[in-house]
Amino acid sequence: MKNLLIKLVFVLFAVNLSFSQAWMTNLDIAQKLASVQNKMVLMVWEETTKYQYPVLVKDDKGRTILIDNLFEDETVSPLIWEHFIPVIVKENQYADLYLEIKGKRSQSYIDKFNDDSIKIMDVAGNILNVSGYFEEFPNITKLIKKYALNTEFLELELAGYKKDKNFYSAYYLASKYLDFSLYTNEKIRSEIINLSNIYLNEALAFLESENLSDKLMLKQRCELLKIQEYLILKRPKKVLRQLKKMDAELVENNNKGFVALLYYTAYAILEDEKNIEVWKPKVSLVNLKKADMLINLNS
Repeated sequence: MKNLLIKLVFVLFAVNLSFSQAWMTNLDIAQKLASVQNKMVLMVWEETTKYQYPVLVKDDKGRTILIDNLFEDETVSPLIWEHFIPVIVKENQYADLYLEIKGKRSQSYIDKFNDDSIKIMDVAGNILNVSGYFEEFPNITKLIKKYALNTEFLELELAGYKKDKNFYSAYYLASKYLDFSLYTNEKIRSEIINLSNIYLNEALAFLESENLSDKLMLKQRCELLKIQEYLILKRPKKVLRQLKKMDAELVENNNKGFVALLYYTAYAILEDEKNIEVWKPKVSLVNLKKADMLINLNS
């Protein structure tokens, strides 16, 4: 009942804000609201709002028009609210947010974090659109088409990670993001994989610092999840090379099913009938369904 009331408050809050067209100014509340609505967060730094920010957008007749200022136009704001939770983050929060990612992200990620451009973030605060190219006038219509994701598929894992950041919550979220990439447009797939890698790297860091049993098995599981990326990126031969670097006899029993899935899927994509027959009986029914998705993705 308590959770239901909390969700109701956030939904009503969102409706009121969307009618008034005001952007949020509290990142934490914006993330919670995005979590309730299964949306991504659209974030800009406060300094960005202090000057003209022209953008392109399609009008109701399908024409691409130039809007003088993203933060003042009353036609663009409701469009953004429909697909994202928009938030303006105060400059005095920069230092704390930067410390959370310092030494843990790529230079391109840091550059994106620092600049004045629009950032599309998940509810945990990680940026998705890192690899976006520079545009003189950002196109809001294209931004929506590409990044307006329904994150209901990730809901449980995002909530678990938000509640308690540890090896398991980070690993399960990384894994779920990889699965999520299978359902998204190919144009955004590599960016979602990059987001998955943020959580996978965090899982490995937690593995080093936490007192967990079966560390070898868990480390192997992370390595196998990393290898799975190459199936999604349509590089089955790379998968086989990476698997052969791992001594099959040293693979932990709990990971043998994962290994079988990767071998079978890679050989199926390559139409290697001999090896398909070897590995298919070792793959569970659940994993066969996943293998089919990966095979179809590569067809």
